[in-house]
Amino acid sequence: MIGIPPGTEPVLKLQNVESAYGPIKAIRGVSLQVPHSRIVTVLGSNGAGKTTILKTISGIIDPRRGSILFRGENITAKDPAHIVGRGLSHVPEGREVFPLLSVHDNLMMGAYTRRDRDAIARDLEAVYGYFPILRERAEQDAGLLSGGQQQMLAISRALMAAPQLILLDEPSLGLSPKLTREIFEIVVRINRERGTTMLLVEQNANMALNAADYGYVLENGRIVMEDRCEVLREKEDIREFYLGIRETGARGERRWKRKKTWR
Repeated sequence: MIGIPPGTEPVLKLQNVESAYGPIKAIRGVSLQVPHSRIVTVLGSNGAGKTTILKTISGIIDPRRGSILFRGENITAKDPAHIVGRGLSHVPEGREVFPLLSVHDNLMMGAYTRRDRDAIARDLEAVYGYFPILRERAEQDAGLLSGGQQQMLAISRALMAAPQLILLDEPSLGLSPKLTREIFEIVVRINRERGTTMLLVEQNANMALNAADYGYVLENGRIVMEDRCEVLREKEDIREFYLGIRETGARGERRWKRKKTWR
């Protein structure tokens, strides 16, 4: 696994994790690792189980099997409040800001477990530095923000918890290409400047592979491929099925109904 020196533990480690919704298995024997200060991405189509992985890590869903280690502690099926207190923040799919609270109060909700007022003030200024529009809209109700601004707020609220790890669920969902690029640029800046470790699940494979260091491919609840992102970008199946780059035959025709082989 890239970025993990010999003899050291990753920030997050999943081993053979299985979760389900009633009788339906959503993830099956998922194992992955997230090194310190890196961005790791999980790619997959809609319904592959990406969101379930994040919900299982953050304690929203209890796994049926397997183990989850965070900073060396077994957090499998622990209460979400305990997991947040250990330094893990979850930015859910669809943003889920508090619509009737102001932007400022939403940010302060992210810091509700902290008591270090001076550090909170510094982090608030850092957040406004990353997303200046949030300072301009600080007293406005969060529900009146645009979708892109709400995504900025959701990421910033997670940062206000001073996390060791951020789980990012589909940050590009519903955003224009321009806003998606802006969001991903800031995500990379946060990682590089603050050293914040991130686990990103995303359908926009091109953006995710450009932002992340290491990637996993999830199909029908199982990991079918993993490698450094620069290697994944050159894989034939990734290029065709996720990046839309299709190989052609001698007559420029696509091979008929080629199946994924994950090689």
